[in-house]
Amino acid sequence: MTDSRYMLVVSHTGRRESRDAAAMVVTRLVAAGVTPVLLEVERDDLLAACGDFGGGVQMLDGMDPALLELVIVLGGDGTILRAAEIVRGSSVPILGVNLGHVGFLAEAERDDLDETLRRVLLRDYEVEERMTIDVNVLVDSTVVYTSWALNEATIEKASRERMLEVVVEINDRPLSSFGCDGVVLSTPTGSTAYAFSGGGPVVWPNIDAILLVPLAAHALFARPLVVAPTSSVAVELLRRTDGSGILFCDGRRTHNLPPGARVEVTGSDTPVRLARLQRGVFTDRLVRKFDLPVTGWRGRAGA
Repeated sequence: MTDSRYMLVVSHTGRRESRDAAAMVVTRLVAAGVTPVLLEVERDDLLAACGDFGGGVQMLDGMDPALLELVIVLGGDGTILRAAEIVRGSSVPILGVNLGHVGFLAEAERDDLDETLRRVLLRDYEVEERMTIDVNVLVDSTVVYTSWALNEATIEKASRERMLEVVVEINDRPLSSFGCDGVVLSTPTGSTAYAFSGGGPVVWPNIDAILLVPLAAHALFARPLVVAPTSSVAVELLRRTDGSGILFCDGRRTHNLPPGARVEVTGSDTPVRLARLQRGVFTDRLVRKFDLPVTGWRGRAGA
């Protein structure tokens, strides 16, 4: 690592709280001799929030992301997913400060921002890798769209009044066909997001797997599935109906799916790296984020 330190600051500039927090982070980084890196689209909003940065700011445009030491994200999970998209393909870790609601991907809360910055400047954090998935869309055996997801790839019906007719394939073998509102293809990270809302299981993030969760399926065998990360999972829109669909990757990248389209999902070789300030176990995160009742728990004696 060079003597110069660069940290990308990404915020939800549509919210005053997020702009103010980002301005505070930028000011602190400049004071500590670290060069804050901003997105061009956010620069003017942050300048308006905190005034002159003293010339110590750099824009990400044209900069090699490999020079970044860390991405500091101020917002909710949606903003963290946007940051993951921005630095996709690099090894830079992402540290989220939750200014949203649940903020499952975030590591810190707004009230902890001072301590978070202190530890960031000392490089006092660990890095955890999260599995992602690669997504391909094929029409007439031709790949017409490629993407990826940290949380999930979701196939949804394009028309409210017409359900999708799909057939599910696992490792090149057909499993079942059914009508539905959609299908969620999720990572363990996404198991607490859309897949969870659709009735899927919570999967601990240290387990690599691909989840398949049908949405409002009209079938006897249309239960959530968990398969190996090395599996190939495909969902085909049957041609026997004129129902079309839409693919959403992390709710950010979309592609229209005509009848007969095929969506293939496999485990990706490119993980997302999250900076962690504490070693807290995932169980504790679940309890804290979902405010789960644990009153009366005693635990193992002597543990």
